[in-house]
Amino acid sequence: MLEGRIALVTGAGRGIGRETALKLAGYGADVAVNYSGSKEKAEETVRMIRALGRRAVAVQADVSKQEDCERMFREVKETLGTVDILVNNAGITRDNLAVRMSSEEFEQVIDTNLKGAFFCMKLAGRDMMKKRYGRIINLSSISGVRGNAGQMNYCAAKAGIIGMTKCLAKELASRGVTVNAVAPGYIDTDMTAALPEKVKEAVLAQIPLGRMGQPKDIAEAVAFLASDRAAYITGQTIQVDGGMGI
Repeated sequence: MLEGRIALVTGAGRGIGRETALKLAGYGADVAVNYSGSKEKAEETVRMIRALGRRAVAVQADVSKQEDCERMFREVKETLGTVDILVNNAGITRDNLAVRMSSEEFEQVIDTNLKGAFFCMKLAGRDMMKKRYGRIINLSSISGVRGNAGQMNYCAAKAGIIGMTKCLAKELASRGVTVNAVAPGYIDTDMTAALPEKVKEAVLAQIPLGRMGQPKDIAEAVAFLASDRAAYITGQTIQVDGGMGI
């Protein structure tokens, strides 16, 4: 389904990013695994991809820094080839109530989650326009759709992702490039595992399907949008949230 395609997944050392990288590789893509801090986790993802018979490389870059993003795209092009599929997954949280949130907490999340996606979309978009082909999938969140107390910075970034997705979809559609977003609900990852039990119970009460999602649920949605089966879908946000956004 994705044979011959080159994918770049940011924040692919673990969780949703790793599962997405493995899913794309399973469908035939060669994958660049971006990481910021944990080289060991990224190299582990690379080994798992190579075990599937696909090419893979780990590329360090802090996506909040434009120069890092530019270097990352150069390295991917030199080792695997020009990016056909970009998955903007890298993200951080710095949760706090709005009245207590520092400007640093706000800016750190915006810089990584929103500006990082912008830098990568800009760089990938240039090459995709020349090839007249490309798939860009941005990871938003249910928090960006309906808001969430204690996450003004995160909600702003993830809502901004949806806006940027629609904008770029219009700009690149005539060149055969689709741009879509996936908005996960509560997914069973290291981040949600750290939540107190009372918080988990409150969350589950809001999910019609009665359970948290799995990283593979998000990976499948991303893989679909990356494939030719989704060639007539652009500018959309698919909510993979167990019905939480209803």
